[in-house]
Parts: sequence; C-alpha cells; structure tokens
Amino acid sequence: MKRGGFRTSLRDKIIHVSLHLFEEHGYHGVTVKQIVETVGTSKGGFYHHFTSKDELLFVIHDTFITYALEKATIANETYTSPTLRLQAIIKSFIKVFDLYKAHISVFYQESNYLKGNYQVSIKCKRKQFKQIILNVIEEGQHTGEFRDNISIEISTMAILGMVNWTYKWYKKTGDKSIDEIGDIFVDIVLRAILSNESVNNNAYQKFIIQ
Repeated sequence: MKRGGFRTSLRDKIIHVSLHLFEEHGYHGVTVKQIVETVGTSKGGFYHHFTSKDELLFVIHDTFITYALEKATIANETYTSPTLRLQAIIKSFIKVFDLYKAHISVFYQESNYLKGNYQVSIKCKRKQFKQIILNVIEEGQHTGEFRDNISIEISTMAILGMVNWTYKWYKKTGDKSIDEIGDIFVDIVLRAILSNESVNNNAYQKFIIQ
C-alpha cells in the first residue's frame, strides 16, 4: 500500500485491515492472528504498535473523534460570530463521514466493547464536542443571532443526531459530494435557529440555499 507516494506504515496497514475485518466479522469475531496474517506481518509487529486488540479498537474510535474535536475547537477559536462558528463546525463534522467512514461504522457496531480508560477517554471527547456546540448555540441566543425561544440542549442533540446518522446513508459515489451535503445541513440548521434579524443579514444569507 502507498499513500501520497510514501510506503504506508505497518501501523496504518494494521488499522486499515482491522477496520474491514471488524466491519465484516465484528470485534469479537476477529483475532490478532487473523489480523497479522491478513496484513502479512507477525504478532511481534502487531504488539510493537498496539499493546492489545482493545487498544487497536480505541485508536480506531479515537482517530475520528479527535479529528472532529480539533476542527470544532479551531472553528470556535477562529470566528467571533456564533453563526460562522456553527457553520464551520457542521461543515467539518460532516467531512468526518467521508474521511473516516469505516472508522465510524466500526464505532457504532463495536463501541460497547470499549472498556476502562479507553471508554472514559472517548466519552470525554464526545462530551467536549457536544459542549462546544451547546456553548455556540447559547452564545448565539445571547447575541441575538439565534432564536431565544428554542431549547439549547434539544437543538444541540438535534444537530448531533442529524449529522451522526449520515454514516448510515452516505456514499462517496452518491449524487451529492460531501461538501454539498455539508451545505445542505448548514442550510437546514441555520433556517431552524437563526433569528429573523440574522436571516436577513447579508453575511449569513450566503449559507442559505435559495
């Protein structure tokens, strides 16, 4: 395997192969022996990069959650307007389902098998991501950009639920690109939460599909 002209590392090969094996057979249906045989390495090669199969599952989960959290944090720190923050967060969140589709499929299939500190770490990052969105909506209500007659908690959960479900139906070969899908989600969310004044703001109208 090659990526960007460079030979793919053994660690990346193990992750790539494991993703497909876990998707097909489930976490408990795959052994380290199957993974190393499919990769074409030894158990020593596996354990050089991962202390256990549990750690491998954690890394698969952590990869896309860390990406989403980092992008949301950048958006939160880059823009002063809650509307621009939320737009950027949704766009980068949608992108995750294109970049890490297999990771996310395994996450929803096998997340119950995460234990101990691995489970705590993933839950913590998911909670941080949710809190960023919640804070943006709350600030948007305070500044008058967002409607103040909607529940902040329910609005946050609605956004997370709507976007998270993308993993069930998104296909790279579909009619819409991931960027176009992101624009549609932004349009839906902003139409729902923008105040009347903000809807008529030229700076935000570019996010509304006419």
